[in-house]
Formats: sequence, structure tokens, C-alpha cells
Amino acid sequence: MLRFLMVTPVAIGLSVTFVTAESTIDVTPPAPGSVSKADGLAAWSRIYEVTSHPRCSNCHTGASDRPMWSGPSYGKTRAHGMNIRAGESRMGVEYVPCATCHVTNLNASSTNETPHTAPQVAAPWRLAPIEADWFGRSSQEICTQLRDPDRNGDRTLEDIAAHLDHDVILHWAWNPGGGREAAPYSLQEHVTDILAWGTAGFPCEGDT
Repeated sequence: MLRFLMVTPVAIGLSVTFVTAESTIDVTPPAPGSVSKADGLAAWSRIYEVTSHPRCSNCHTGASDRPMWSGPSYGKTRAHGMNIRAGESRMGVEYVPCATCHVTNLNASSTNETPHTAPQVAAPWRLAPIEADWFGRSSQEICTQLRDPDRNGDRTLEDIAAHLDHDVILHWAWNPGGGREAAPYSLQEHVTDILAWGTAGFPCEGDT
């Protein structure tokens, strides 16, 4: 569920405030050399379960500005209904803003949502940046992308963990409400796996 920092809205002249959460999880990496490659690959396997899950991948659509609907609650996989497009802004400002339905609510409690209620989060809803192209991608593709500084926003392991900790829109994936299936594991478990994977040297399946 890694989502890169957005810069496009600023580039087109929008004033956007990204809300961050107070630290709620442990982002301390394991001691160097304490995680084997095998354990790192096992951690990555669980990370991929999260990144490829609909709660994460539906908004990681790469060059397409169309969010996706997939997962058990949607039936067949298809583009977001109502011809929704996020545009160059990745927030829909050129068409119908994501915030029209995906309300920014600083007091949002998704556990109180009824089925089919649009999500409410304490941050502006948006697609992931184009570089974070995950929807339908393989484990190898996402793994090599996330460990590449040129494609992960030049983030270190600690930066990735801090990003997961503080970006509240990501927290929604584990508490989506409305009868939606949550991302697997927990936010803390996901961050722990990220830290273990990085400490092991960011191994990917198929590495030689």
C-alpha cells in the first residue's frame, strides 16, 4: 500500500493540504544483518498481498487516469463507474473531483459507514502518481519498482516506513468500512514486513 508523494496538483496551481497522522506504529528497522534473504523474500510475499489487493491497487493505475473497481464487492473487474476520471491532477479537478463523493472529513470514522457509502478519510482523495503503476502488475514488477530510488520517489527504507505511518489515506485500506474487504494483515504488520524486507537488502523473486 505504498503511495508516492503527489506533486502534480501543485504543478497545475492547486492549493492542496495533505493531512498526516500522528505516529501510531513502530517504524524502527531491525538491526543490520539480522534478516536473512529468505526471511526478506517471505516478507515481500506478504507485502505483495497488500500492494496487489484492491484496497491498494485500484488507485495505482499508472498512466491511466481511471480508478478501478475490483475485488469481491464489485463483481467483475472494471473501470470506476460513472466514467470517473482523475485527470492530470490525479484528483479529478478537470472533470468531477474525487472529493465530490470521497469526502475529506477530519473526523471520519469509516467503521460507521453503511454499505455502498462513499469512503470518507481525513485527507484529499486521489489516485497514486503515474510512476506508482501497480494495478495488475506482477510481484517481480512491483518489487523491482519499489526498491529503485529512481522510481520510488528517492525514498530510503526509513522514508517508506514513515510515509506509511503518516499518510492517513493509506490507513483507510485497513479500515475501509461500508462492508468493504480490508487489506490483509494490519498496518503495523505491513510496515514491519517493509522494514524486514529492506533490512534483508530488498530481495525480489527471480533475483540472481
